Amino acid sequence: MAELSAVLKRLCRVVLFLSQLYVFSGRGSLSFEHFQAAAQALKDQPLSSSVPPTTKVTEVTPTPGYIAKCPSNDLCTKLPADCMTCKTNHSCIYGKPVIFDCTSKPHVMCVDDNHQRQENFTISMTCQFCWQLPAPSDYECSKSNSSICKTVACPRQRYNATCSVKDHVHCLGRRVFPKMCYIVTGPGVTNGPRHLH
Repeated sequence: MAELSAVLKRLCRVVLFLSQLYVFSGRGSLSFEHFQAAAQALKDQPLSSSVPPTTKVTEVTPTPGYIAKCPSNDLCTKLPADCMTCKTNHSCIYGKPVIFDCTSKPHVMCVDDNHQRQENFTISMTCQFCWQLPAPSDYECSKSNSSICKTVACPRQRYNATCSVKDHVHCLGRRVFPKMCYIVTGPGVTNGPRHLH
C-alpha cells in the first residue's frame, strides 16, 4: 500500500508540473487551486482494476536429464558414467589400464573417501571403446526392427541389436552402439541371443 501511495504522489507531481508548463506557455488557463483539487481527488480515488498488481516472476531452471541417475553424496569414483565428464587420454593403449581425469557434471553432488565434497577426481578403467567390451554382462541389447538374417555361409539366425552400456561400466566412445547377435538353438541349449565379437 505504501508503494502505491508513493506512485500516486509521483504521478501527481508530474501532472502538476505538466499543467504548470501548459499554463505558463499561454495555452491554458488552469488555476493552481483547480489543479490541486483535481490531484487530491485522484489521490483519494480507490484503487481500480487498471493498476496491475506487483508480482515477482520466478525463473524455473530445468533439471538436467542425467540427474535421476546420479546418487547424491556418493563417492565420485563410483558415480555412473553419465554423471561425470572425463578428459580424453590420448596416450591410452588398447586393453591396458589407464587413469582419466574427471569432473562431476553440474548439479551432481559427490564426495571423496573422507566424505568431503569433491568435483575433480580420477578413475581407472581399461582402454577400450564401448563396442569392444568383452563381457555381454557389461551392456544390454534390444532387437532392432530389421528382420532376422540367414545366409548360406552362416546358417545361424542373426539379428541387428542396439546395445547400451550399463551405468557403472566405463569405456570410450558412444555408450549406445549397434551389434550383430545370433540365436543359438539345439539340444540342451536355451534359446537366447549370443553376441558376435
